[in-house]
Amino acid sequence: MSLLVQKPEIPACAWQRSIGKDWEKPYTVRYASNLDDGPDHGMPLGGFGAGCIGRSPTGKFNLWHLDGGNHIFKNLPACQFSVYEQVAGEEAKAYAMATEAPEDGSLDRWQWYPKEKGEYSALYPRSWYEYKDVFKSELICEQFSPVWGGNYQESSYPLAVFDWTVHNPTDKPITLSIMLTWQNSVGWFTNAIKSPTVKLRDDGSPEYEYQPRWGDSTGNFNQWIQDGFRVGCLFNRVQPHEALREGEGQMCIASVSNPSVEVFYHNRWNPSGDGADVWDWFAGNGSLPDIQDETAAEPGEQIAGAICLRFTVRPGKTKKIPFLLAWDLPITEFAQGVTYYRRYTDFYGRNGKNVWSMIRTALKHSDTWRKKIEAWQAPILENPRLPDWLKMSLFNELYLLTQGGTLWTAATENDPVGQFGVCECMDYRWYESLDVRLYGSFGLLMHWPKLEQAVMLAFARAIPTEDPKERVIGYNLSLAPRKVKNATPHDLGAPNEHPWERSNYTAYQDCNLWKDLGSDFVLLVYRDFLLLPDADGEFLGECWPSIVAALDYLKGFDLDNDGIPENSGAPDQTFDDWRLQGISAYCGGLWIAALEAALVMGQYLLENPPQQTDLDAMEIQTAIARYETWLAQARSLYQDTLWNGEYYNLDSQSGSKVVMADQLCGQFYARLLNLPDVVEHHYAEKALAKVYDTCFLKFAHGELGAANGLLPDGSPQNPNDTHPLEVWTGINFGLAAFLIQMGMKEEALKMTETVVNQVYNNGLQFRTPEAITAVGTFRASHYLRAMAIWAVYGLLEGFSNLPIAPADDEVPTSDFY
Repeated sequence: MSLLVQKPEIPACAWQRSIGKDWEKPYTVRYASNLDDGPDHGMPLGGFGAGCIGRSPTGKFNLWHLDGGNHIFKNLPACQFSVYEQVAGEEAKAYAMATEAPEDGSLDRWQWYPKEKGEYSALYPRSWYEYKDVFKSELICEQFSPVWGGNYQESSYPLAVFDWTVHNPTDKPITLSIMLTWQNSVGWFTNAIKSPTVKLRDDGSPEYEYQPRWGDSTGNFNQWIQDGFRVGCLFNRVQPHEALREGEGQMCIASVSNPSVEVFYHNRWNPSGDGADVWDWFAGNGSLPDIQDETAAEPGEQIAGAICLRFTVRPGKTKKIPFLLAWDLPITEFAQGVTYYRRYTDFYGRNGKNVWSMIRTALKHSDTWRKKIEAWQAPILENPRLPDWLKMSLFNELYLLTQGGTLWTAATENDPVGQFGVCECMDYRWYESLDVRLYGSFGLLMHWPKLEQAVMLAFARAIPTEDPKERVIGYNLSLAPRKVKNATPHDLGAPNEHPWERSNYTAYQDCNLWKDLGSDFVLLVYRDFLLLPDADGEFLGECWPSIVAALDYLKGFDLDNDGIPENSGAPDQTFDDWRLQGISAYCGGLWIAALEAALVMGQYLLENPPQQTDLDAMEIQTAIARYETWLAQARSLYQDTLWNGEYYNLDSQSGSKVVMADQLCGQFYARLLNLPDVVEHHYAEKALAKVYDTCFLKFAHGELGAANGLLPDGSPQNPNDTHPLEVWTGINFGLAAFLIQMGMKEEALKMTETVVNQVYNNGLQFRTPEAITAVGTFRASHYLRAMAIWAVYGLLEGFSNLPIAPADDEVPTSDFY
């Protein structure tokens, strides 16, 4: 804590909104079964896979993703900052720093901060509350977690730093007190239903029961800690089991003391009452009654702790006051008895009693962490070629790596940085959907490449597995085996089973029949090999058997043996409500690009045999010859069958004249990976111009984004269509990257900015959806594919100019482990 501090510089490109400002007409959900928590979402706090807590532009702590893969959106009013101010000779003021009182009538003695008196700003992983026109002091609260590119240690930590900067612009001394209150919620974040029922929702996708132990505080107790200059309230629980279980551990709020501040506390007050037990003291003179009480909560009882720091700021001076929040909930449980330790336990142990060690680490290193975040972001923020809206959305769309039900397990010999996964979204809770991450993985690739490689190795291991047990397919209620041997899985499993071991959780379609997944896998492996700084032949060698299996399996759908697998007439690709028949532009192009990638990889492995992987050179040569034969057939067939003089037909058998926005995804990937073009340049150029005119400019007057598919005059083939008439955020960003690749930079930026504005101007921030519509609705929030915006950056600036800090996970940060 220092008297000689500067006010924080909030980047001009950060997303901003007046604190507590109401949304006039936020977008609402398209289907009643889809998640719609409303627009009060802010940047999440916490590391990858550690669980996260969201604090909104109204000041509420209202999002709780502390149980891996599960979503809780509820305001917990007792979790809050409050500020007391006394200017010499004037009446004191005190406010809890959220703009809405609790709906349940609790804490009615508290005074809540007025709306629109200041600005909330966010540029992940930092956000700021700048309070104005209420206090005489100039107050800014900067909050962040230690997340930055290339880092595989601190980016996993379950903690948040809140740095309060207080400036006195007056000619009188000002006495202030900042209070942090927190409710003991240890034990709440686990599913009370240990064998949840899985049902099909109205859209045909599977959903499992989830009932958190919200409010179950029996046995919780709070401890006041004084450790040198460190002070805090530790939230604990009488451990009901011999061995630690999911949801058990500790939480903590903390700060520091020195001769210039007074520290007060109350470590056991009632958050369900009127709040007078802390507020009357705090609003009276900025103090608390210094109560220490470690009595455990009785059944039905709720308890909370409070800490406040009172200090005086002289005229013209500035003071910084740090607060910390940390949690140590080391276990994630999936199916009953299937547990993993979280990644941060590699650095802090696994007994659930290490939260104070995290506090000590954070107090020592938080300034260094902030500088590393700033250094990581600087190449983009200081780049004059990039517009502010793009800088903002690039970093803010990385929020999902914290908030997306993220898993990051402790390291093992087979997985030296652990296993990693992000849910497709909170509606479709299964991990790393491969068709979605074809675009949506660019953010992970460009900043945490070792985690990207870990995901692709997980898919490589899953391809040869099988699960013949039949289940109901939501699309047509038929029965199909869950996972066919050598079929590329759609996803890596779900939080209620055993991710990585049981894949293909989604059951809306029979993903064993999809015609894009095998190609997606091959292209992503080659992309990661080509673009990752530390990928090598060992990674390629481990993936190669699954590459061969995936392509051979996919070729089995080439029923007429003409070189290209046919779509079946059922939705059998990422646009899984859209029927393609025969050879399709989308899947056929991906197939050709994948075969080219496999040829290059096979040749590399022949010339550079990996040391740790036993591959047969003759088998590789045989596979290469096979792919060359298929390619010779496929190339001319694709062009001759699908080109109509202006664009590529949707497919060869449906007779549809729809202009598909993503028809040349395979061509985009071929050029991205320096492979031979799928189609000649002038054909791609003409088709892309048609897509831009039809799907973007002619749809909603060019004010929404590119629809997935329209007739050449901009009208729908069927006004009741779903996917063709939606604007998919991630597909738009991928299409924009393709436009840049083809020399249409101005058009690409116009389309990207349009979609970004749709998200951030309509209450969809920090819950970016898959789809938006022309009538102000959305579907599938918290969606993985939107991180495709990093492909736009990659094509603008070159993938060799990544703002990745050197990997520093080998440097220990904790002095107390």
